[in-house]
Amino acid sequence: MFQSMASSTYTKAVFPSSTRSASTSLASLTTKNPFLRVSSLSGSRCASCYCQRACASVVNVTSVLKTADSKSSSTTSSKDLSPHGSKPTILVSEKLGEAGLQLLREVGEVECAYDLSPEQLCNKISSCDALIVRSATKVTRQVFEASKGRLKVVGRAGVGIDNVDLQAATEYGCLVVNAPTANTIAAAEHGIALLAAMARNVAQADASIKAGKWQRNKYVGVSMVGKTLAVMGFGKVGSEVARRAKGLGMNVIAHDPYAPADRARAVGVELVSFENAIAAADFISLHMPLTATTKKIFNDATFAKMKKGVRIINVARGGVIDEDALVKALDAGTVAQAALDVFAEEPPPKDSKLVKHENVTVTPHLGASTKEAQEGVAIEIAEAVVGALRGELSATAVNAPMVAPEVVSELAPYVLLAEKLGRLAVQLVSGGKGIKAVKVVYRSARGHDDLDTRLLRAMITKGIIEPISNSIVNIVNADFTAKEKGLRISEERIVVDSSPELPLDSIQVQISNVESKFASAVKVNGEISIEGKVKDGMPHLTCVGSFGVDVSLEGNLILCRQIDQPGMIGRVGNILADHNVNVSFMSVGRTSRGKMAIMAIGVDEEPNKVALENIGSVSAIEEFVFLKL
Repeated sequence: MFQSMASSTYTKAVFPSSTRSASTSLASLTTKNPFLRVSSLSGSRCASCYCQRACASVVNVTSVLKTADSKSSSTTSSKDLSPHGSKPTILVSEKLGEAGLQLLREVGEVECAYDLSPEQLCNKISSCDALIVRSATKVTRQVFEASKGRLKVVGRAGVGIDNVDLQAATEYGCLVVNAPTANTIAAAEHGIALLAAMARNVAQADASIKAGKWQRNKYVGVSMVGKTLAVMGFGKVGSEVARRAKGLGMNVIAHDPYAPADRARAVGVELVSFENAIAAADFISLHMPLTATTKKIFNDATFAKMKKGVRIINVARGGVIDEDALVKALDAGTVAQAALDVFAEEPPPKDSKLVKHENVTVTPHLGASTKEAQEGVAIEIAEAVVGALRGELSATAVNAPMVAPEVVSELAPYVLLAEKLGRLAVQLVSGGKGIKAVKVVYRSARGHDDLDTRLLRAMITKGIIEPISNSIVNIVNADFTAKEKGLRISEERIVVDSSPELPLDSIQVQISNVESKFASAVKVNGEISIEGKVKDGMPHLTCVGSFGVDVSLEGNLILCRQIDQPGMIGRVGNILADHNVNVSFMSVGRTSRGKMAIMAIGVDEEPNKVALENIGSVSAIEEFVFLKL
């Protein structure tokens, strides 16, 4: 995974893993959402999930809860697409392929108005039922406020939805859809084009000749054949880049927590850890999403671990690179060259040192800019928008529909627990092997028909997938997204003697057939296992592996396996205090007196490298891991 959500790990042992599975049945969930069709047999179902199109989407727990509590539930009839007239008004604020426009004109009044200022967009939006944008238009909270509830769907013609305020969209009852598949080949081809152009100094040599010079010796390039390319993110685009690089005679390795090893092997690619990938590569091609975890993941520390003279290609998201750090690495020769199609700020400042650097090749975000891709994206987004206006939910929906308020009200504290357990579990997995099987065990006094767990399963899936992926997970697309990632989520219900007034006693998350970077989290059956409960309305971690703990899941978490002896809490606490790290909670669970113990420490701040090294140097501590919540 992409540095396991930036977690820091110190381990002296890893246990083997095994696989377990369980089947489950789900009760149906009543929903008032106009975009969601309901089956009395299987509960809510995405109306488009019968198609084979890929789904890329995310929504935050707060958005789900706010949506569920919303009192607004205006519906859209499939016969009358707009409550304001016989045909809906569709505003297209950036250029869209003619094929897509034609589809839109068949169902609505289409207005193409490009280069709108924020004020002009807000003035227009109150008379629009749908809005289609690319990456330049910022669909802010102010836009949704100005729509006064009329705007029913925003379509993003492309993959990224950085320019759309998803939470505001959900609060205002507006569906957001994107077009994640049509530009895959175009982006991969552009990545290979940049790789070759950079290796052979094509752009620099072209500029030199046009300036009247003939500098053959200056622009001697490097060969690609036999070199190692690290593909960071082995999804649709990354895997296509890998196929083409293999055709160039390159040795390709990849890093991605969800890529199945057999799929990678079929392409002739070896899956490795993040650290091994960047250390071994002659060329590094970036295909990871921009998330809180991956933002500036390529920084001073990362560049320092790379082979001197490495070359970097980025056709993903500019924010994954610390641009100032890249300039320093280029000046020092650590990075020999870079080829960039994306930037943290677009367009980049005119005085950008990175853009002007002689060893950098740049293009203005052209990854999806082929005639074929543009037409494909136009059709894909038009179909999604038309479907939404007809009351259907596209498989490319990126924010959650409303669920019954009474269901969310009861499960609200467990929703937060579920997501946090998912986030913790994925950080305990060691790199180099894809996550394939996750089992969720619910302990409750209620029977199967009295507890709908789909929202909880969706949040666990969200916690596992979302921090290191561009997939947007909600109650509708959670199962679909997990399946697309090759992730099997199974559930088991265990009836316990607890209060039936409470929906759940505890939730346990188990990950099978993977290695753990914290060996103590592995139970005797070989599975990574963590368990939590809700106490006084707050999520608590209550079990790690076979060790019982009790720590509130707030801030960040340090887990230590140690020899049980006096003074350990004080020693670790003093180290954290010396580095101005505040301890919020602390709990110790042990097998027996004087034997092994697990110390779980909640901390408000992220400890620096020195603090973590000092904790690791305590002789009685055999392993520990820092986890970000």
